[in-house]
Amino acid sequence: MISPEIDIDLIESLRRYDTPTMCNAIEVAQGKRGFNAFTKKAVLCSSPSAAPIVGYARTAKIAGACPPNIAAEKIRATRLDYFRHMAAGPRPGVAVVEDEDGPECVAAWWGEVHAAVHKGLGVAGAITNGLMRDLDDMDADFPVLAGSIGPSHAHCHVTAIGNGVEVFGLSVNDGDLIHADRHGAIIIPNEVIPELNGALARLLDSEQIVLGPAREPGFDIHKLEAAWAKFEKART
Repeated sequence: MISPEIDIDLIESLRRYDTPTMCNAIEVAQGKRGFNAFTKKAVLCSSPSAAPIVGYARTAKIAGACPPNIAAEKIRATRLDYFRHMAAGPRPGVAVVEDEDGPECVAAWWGEVHAAVHKGLGVAGAITNGLMRDLDDMDADFPVLAGSIGPSHAHCHVTAIGNGVEVFGLSVNDGDLIHADRHGAIIIPNEVIPELNGALARLLDSEQIVLGPAREPGFDIHKLEAAWAKFEKART
């Protein structure tokens, strides 16, 4: 389901929190555990210290292990259609690109040039089960989450645009609201969007019930037992 376009101030607010915190806040907003719209496998991040990626999924599929059995003119036209798709839709976008060669991906779609082009088109970052390269040359504020690192683009070409894709065990549809960082990526459910700021505040308050005493001198098992009892009553 396409996520509603939200205020840029909320997007900037969500970028202040890491993705694990957002997972917890979603469960607070839902009033239960069990949220599972998150990546299930380890990722590599081109810029681990960058702020989280928050934006709307722009999806595509690629392949590159074998030469495409397609006319060169068609390959070029499809790539331009791909860029048009990445440039469209609500901003900021998040490129979510499934490499169909997985798990034996060999072609690095993401490098210095593509990172700069996507950033210029209003895309905040990228998520792919495929490869990335040019780690020293990619813009530091355009994080790429990838499955691996490699030196070559090989026979990389676009195979589909705007379809549902799967990356790291997470199914993503074009238009989903994404939050991602070096830990992985999640899809923020539409129904919790209006509740997120309040849920984040409640989550952080409840965590301080334990974190505060744990970081004070003289903390011991007895103080933990007292704090944990309060925490259990407050947590989701």
